[in-house]
Amino acid sequence: MNPIRIALLAAVTVFLAAPLLSAKDQPTEYTINKQFEKLRALPIEQRPPTTIKIAADIRTLSADSRKVELADKLAHAVTEGDQGAEALQAVADTLSQALAQSPVPAKGDKPPAAYLDLAGLVRYEGVKATLNDPLFTKARQTLIDDDAELEKADFTLKDMHGNKVTLSELRGKIVLINFWATTCVSCHRELPALDLIYTNFQSQGLVVLSITDETAFKVNAFIAPTGYHPPVLLDPNSKVHALFHVTGAPRTFVFNRQGKLVAEAIDQRSQRQFLAMLSGTGLHN
Repeated sequence: MNPIRIALLAAVTVFLAAPLLSAKDQPTEYTINKQFEKLRALPIEQRPPTTIKIAADIRTLSADSRKVELADKLAHAVTEGDQGAEALQAVADTLSQALAQSPVPAKGDKPPAAYLDLAGLVRYEGVKATLNDPLFTKARQTLIDDDAELEKADFTLKDMHGNKVTLSELRGKIVLINFWATTCVSCHRELPALDLIYTNFQSQGLVVLSITDETAFKVNAFIAPTGYHPPVLLDPNSKVHALFHVTGAPRTFVFNRQGKLVAEAIDQRSQRQFLAMLSGTGLHN
């Protein structure tokens, strides 16, 4: 066969095969979900690059896929622990792109969850988002309004010994409120850090209130063997959860001595992150 013809045939073969190989390697909803299955099992230091990879893969999906759902799922995962600014921003960019391509219609007056989750990343995790959508604007304002309400909020709950604790009576102290549950693995990971911070700064006026809506029997069975020092408050009817707009645990709020809300976390925090939340309250090592 003519050498030129052989070369041409080889080139055509490579050209035709390339798209097939590319399509085979293209991320799909299935391959992305398989990555999700492994993400939470990874040590925290290995999660950021995996999260960034998942975010990049989601961005390649078509707009008619479950892109928004997957991006929003990743927005929940990235806030578990200290994954760093790069991972947080990659996820925010992905969720912004997905919502820009496939806006989610509102049902009622409240913005859809995906917009609220993106607004939460911006407000509480310090990322940037340029999504031009009135529902995103409304979501950001919703969070601002909710936080403004919290500075007026008050409650009285009983601790594990039946003693009443009233928030307004703690004015003059620094108050860290942590909503948690015995069934929440992320909450379990926070307890040692909260215990250490409480015992270290209690003498400076720091109060840590751990609030759960579970029964006293269930809570005591879990907490007693741990030697956990901060007071655990029982919210049996979830009224304080509702007051603080808490729909999942863990959630953390920090109030300064004047009762002003100065920091809020929407998920699991590390000891470093807790200390960063408290950094503007006047505590010192």
